[in-house]
Amino acid sequence: MTITDSFTLAYKNVKGNRLRSGITIAIIAFGIMALIGIITAIQAMNQSLRESFSLMGANAFVIKYKESRISFGRGESVKKTSRGAKTKISNLDKTIRREDAVYFKNAYHYPSLVSVYMRGPGNVECYYGNKKTNPVVTVWGGDENYLMVNGFTLQAGRNLNSLDVQSGRNVCILGSNVATKLFGENIETALDHIIKVGGIPYRVIGVLKSKGSSGLLRQDDIVITSYNSARRLANASPSYFIGVKVDNVAMLDPAIGEATAQFRGIRKLLPTDADNFSIEKSDKFAELFITFLSSITAAAAAIGMITLIGAAIGLMNIMLVSVNERTREVGLIKAIGGKSKNVRQQFLFESMIISLLGALFGIILGVLVGNIFSIFLKTGFVVPWIWVTIGIIICSLVGFAAGLYPAIKAARLNPIVALRYE
Repeated sequence: MTITDSFTLAYKNVKGNRLRSGITIAIIAFGIMALIGIITAIQAMNQSLRESFSLMGANAFVIKYKESRISFGRGESVKKTSRGAKTKISNLDKTIRREDAVYFKNAYHYPSLVSVYMRGPGNVECYYGNKKTNPVVTVWGGDENYLMVNGFTLQAGRNLNSLDVQSGRNVCILGSNVATKLFGENIETALDHIIKVGGIPYRVIGVLKSKGSSGLLRQDDIVITSYNSARRLANASPSYFIGVKVDNVAMLDPAIGEATAQFRGIRKLLPTDADNFSIEKSDKFAELFITFLSSITAAAAAIGMITLIGAAIGLMNIMLVSVNERTREVGLIKAIGGKSKNVRQQFLFESMIISLLGALFGIILGVLVGNIFSIFLKTGFVVPWIWVTIGIIICSLVGFAAGLYPAIKAARLNPIVALRYE
């Protein structure tokens, strides 16, 4: 009796008990579907996040002020960092002033593009006639370099110029969602019209191309004006940001090093003082999201494994029942010359066929379900090949482990006793 004969008999037995085999295959399939489906969705989210932040450029960084952590019960004026540098309490919570940001922009000579900007009020409404936006719009105040440093592109109109920034006149550039909501699909009609942003009139000078492809960030629900205009608005941030964009990623770390040294001088820090500002790369938030999604991946793997353990127990139970039902068949195989290893192979093949069929259907369903997210996020079709391979390996091990004991039990049957079994 060859291995092919054992496999053929195993397949016929699986096919002959369709209901029992189908239920077990379904249990395994749902476990794999949960695992592959969630991981496929997470990969789609990762891809969407990376695409969104790549529009900002991996070759950019932002200088922002460092907030202090409030502590009680100690009146220290100095504390030491892990590197031994001293952080004076009086140095903490020092916002970046406009004068400091502008001085840095003029004094920073590393080959790069520098922008000074600030966050205006958030969750504001914009009005044009009897039309208004939802209260989700954020106002940003920038300069003539703000769009390029932050990866925005104009679809119509013009950019802010130095005269707009110096005078602080009420001109603005609209995100695509804001323009569409107020002016319809023909957003070029927005140019030179007066809208109200939080009750203050602004003349529209430009409209941005959409950046909202990810569905995870509201990059199109913005209004951009000059920082001298934005700082007069209520609830505007008291601190300024400094964005720096270099030509390529290889120049990023040297640019950060020079920017740190330059800004420490502007902040009048001693060599022994720790930095009272922070520098963040443009992809930091993407990495934070991706780290969070990695924990969800681990949870999905745990859910899938728990389901597969339950499926393995069910599969082993079915195989044990199959051994009892086919005791006379086993005795007949041994009586005509079949060996114990042939019986063992047949039951192992049967267990692994059921398990791998469950893996096949589970992978197909999981990829299809997971890619529903890619449709909403407008990313390409995602197949997590590594996890597909892992799923197949896991199901093979589940099938082997679940069928091993029943196969050994069947192989040890005495042929004379088995033939007399009723």
